[in-house]
Amino acid sequence: MSITVSGITRYYGTQKALDNVSFEIPSGQIVGFLGPNGAGKSTMMKIITGFLPPTEGNVNVCGLHINGNNLEARRKIGYLPENNPLYLDMYVTEYLLFVAEIYKLDNKRKRVEEIIETTGLIPERHKKIGALSKGYRQRVGLAQALLPDPEVLILDEPTSGLDPNQIVEVRNLIVKLGEQKTVLLSTHIMQEVQAICERVIIINKGVLVADESAENLEKGIQRSTANIFIEFDKPAAPEKINAITGVVGVAPKGNGWLVTAKAGKDVRPDLFRFAVENDLIILTLTIERESLEEVFQSLTV
Repeated sequence: MSITVSGITRYYGTQKALDNVSFEIPSGQIVGFLGPNGAGKSTMMKIITGFLPPTEGNVNVCGLHINGNNLEARRKIGYLPENNPLYLDMYVTEYLLFVAEIYKLDNKRKRVEEIIETTGLIPERHKKIGALSKGYRQRVGLAQALLPDPEVLILDEPTSGLDPNQIVEVRNLIVKLGEQKTVLLSTHIMQEVQAICERVIIINKGVLVADESAENLEKGIQRSTANIFIEFDKPAAPEKINAITGVVGVAPKGNGWLVTAKAGKDVRPDLFRFAVENDLIILTLTIERESLEEVFQSLTV
């Protein structure tokens, strides 16, 4: 496993920020780490990277125990914090060479050139960081995290505050990096999770409340009813639709009807028969599933 989190609890004074959180992430997986503000996401990321000790529990990265003094373990990790601290008066290449010197890398200039190309910083490499757009500053942050060629990337809100084009560019870069590295990223953008994450971990009030593939989460939590939207070519009598076995409610929606059925009861064949018997043509019939946003809200209220 690239990351193993075992029974992590963290207190700030008397405030419990994390409560016995455990999960494992295998190599080569891109995982979305979700939760409302104050849920404990940034605290967990700081613990995984060794910047903050847990009150209880252990973290192992690439088989090495993480603590504040384990430099060998911390070299396995590239970390982009939420606020992306950079030296704004330094030039891009100058800053990355400075970081490479801190890491004591061999062939520093060659490695910096490789990372500048990987992160798409070639057009901006001779500018001061303070003169860059936020999108390019995020790329500089990713570049410094990638310099030591870590096996694990921890990214805290990597697309926060970016415009739509910049978000797409950074997402594409993360997907490319995820082909060779394990990536754990926190975000509030559900489209980002759907676009790039294979798996989603959700915490709420310091407690792990979900750990599933993004696809399974989108199917939603278990409900007692299911919704189907149906549209006919002519007006239909809602009381007749409501009389179909398994249907528990009918409500107008747009140009059609939202049919609520008992969970586990597939009423679509009966809706087709209803249409034939009443000389109706079905123009639209879709099963309405919970969006990832709705699932997130249901788990974090």
